[in-house]
Amino acid sequence: MIRRPRSASRFLATALALGLGVLALPQAQAGEVDCKLRFNLEGWSVFYKTATGTGVITCDNGASRAVRITAKGGGLTFGKSKIENGVGEFSGVNSIAETLGTYAAAEVHAGAAKSSKAQVMTKGDVSLALAGTGKGWDLGVAFGKFVIE
Repeated sequence: MIRRPRSASRFLATALALGLGVLALPQAQAGEVDCKLRFNLEGWSVFYKTATGTGVITCDNGASRAVRITAKGGGLTFGKSKIENGVGEFSGVNSIAETLGTYAAAEVHAGAAKSSKAQVMTKGDVSLALAGTGKGWDLGVAFGKFVIE
């Protein structure tokens, strides 16, 4: 049987589905607010990964906050990418203040010319799922920290 290689987007979709299955986001409980992150992120990686960006967190209770984002880590990763208009969704949040801090991150990324990024991360009881597309070239799997301040 001849196998054809999977496309980068199919690989990314499969990896994200597996990641979300492992880190299933809990159902909203009383007192929780629905918060979303819109962000831009730019970075590079050669085994060590670094990226910086900015974003805005908005919650359904009317709270809003501009944030700075940094991501650092390592793994089997190579490339340079720029994500514009990325989106994230928080779960397990009772106030916008709980969205700030350092998240443990696992990431799968793949792309050439168009770059795609998917991340699922946690910080205690708070989870954050990110997705975005942009420009660049990259391939790999990385682990590390994702800081929102």
